[in-house]
Amino acid sequence: MVVRLFNDRDWQQARRLIETQGLQFEENFEVLLGIFEAGELIATAARERNIFKMICIRNDHQGGPCLGELITELLNSGSYAGFHSFFVFTKPEHKFSFEQLNFTPLVNHHKICLLEYGTGLKHYLTRHQSLTKPGLNGAVIVNCNPFTLGHRYLIETAAARVDHLYVFVVREDRSVFPFDIRLRLVREGTADLPNISILDTSDYAISSVTFPAYFLKQDDDIQTLQMELDLILFAKHIAPFFQIRKRFIGTEPYCRTTRIYSETMLRVLSGFNIETIQLERQKNRNKVISAFRVREALKKEALETLRDLVPETTFQFLLSDQARELRARLLDYQRRH
Repeated sequence: MVVRLFNDRDWQQARRLIETQGLQFEENFEVLLGIFEAGELIATAARERNIFKMICIRNDHQGGPCLGELITELLNSGSYAGFHSFFVFTKPEHKFSFEQLNFTPLVNHHKICLLEYGTGLKHYLTRHQSLTKPGLNGAVIVNCNPFTLGHRYLIETAAARVDHLYVFVVREDRSVFPFDIRLRLVREGTADLPNISILDTSDYAISSVTFPAYFLKQDDDIQTLQMELDLILFAKHIAPFFQIRKRFIGTEPYCRTTRIYSETMLRVLSGFNIETIQLERQKNRNKVISAFRVREALKKEALETLRDLVPETTFQFLLSDQARELRARLLDYQRRH
């Protein structure tokens, strides 16, 4: 019988089971489940939003009903929480076990596989069928925390080099500016560009937050693996649907992680005949325009500096009553992105 693990004692048992199997216990989860036999924990699994992780079954119970029972309860709890599609990252040797439970492989990597339960990707693509265009198409993926003149320059320059440009705005809400505001500012700041379509990434951009690494070895380059999966997912499923043959990125002088992502993009996408094009970042007063500079100027109420860094649509929003709460939250926000 599958039960929910609520207290510290149960969590410690789960940690011991997971670590004795050579895996890592991860603190971030919304639901932690277990199966007991004769008072001993023999299997466990967790859910964080619509990601299943820490799926661990004691060796002498593998191959039995435990996996199916755990997945059924995770699906029930996830559905109750309002999710419709679910994801699991696993080692390649375990992929077939999840396929038998109606998971569909999205990405096959030599160290890790990504599978989806449900038809989320199919629905995402079908929902955007009307946006598909023939010709030479390109893409940019942006966070825009918030939308700056640098983002505008990247999008406008990229759009001039293709027949149609798809601008994907990252849906994941890790930023001080929530997704709906970021999407709105991108739309308002590019409304005059005739050959672009703006859409969200939905669940199909893999970040360091959603990527569980509990089953990977300590010496694995987890950051690079996460980036490779994200890029393969884009190249195998998103790019073919929208007939994307070029992906544009800005040069990155400051952030090492973003710079590594750009280098990984060049390497991975070339294998799918997708060209990666790096564009020089736009500058103001000999400094690259960045969302970080915008947030710092807003914190300091340096309005003249702010006006030099953002389109008028973003500037007006940042000074509006709607943005009052965001301005207050910025005082405690320390991340660069």
